[in-house]
Amino acid sequence: MTTNESSYRDKKVMSIGIVKELTGLSERQIRYYEKRQLLFPDRTDTGIRKYSFSDVERLMDIADQIEEGVQTHEIRSELAKRDELQKTKDIRNKMLKGQLNAHFQKKY
Repeated sequence: MTTNESSYRDKKVMSIGIVKELTGLSERQIRYYEKRQLLFPDRTDTGIRKYSFSDVERLMDIADQIEEGVQTHEIRSELAKRDELQKTKDIRNKMLKGQLNAHFQKKY
């Protein structure tokens, strides 16, 4: 995944109404998942929630797991593990890119 794709997916630009339409979830369900700390929308100065495409994907995953009977605390724990793993991968990728850039700048 390139940096542009990542920033595009993670940019918080959608209102709860759009997210509701995309996911099929009610506003109440979306707010409940936020309250249970399963997702973290940004807030505008006026308090309006803003979501990203990554948030929409996460909500779809949460809804599927809830439907399968998984408890919210179990989902939160699993999401935290996934987020930490992704952070580790991102750091590793940045380090590798830096090493490659340094290597090729020295030679050429």
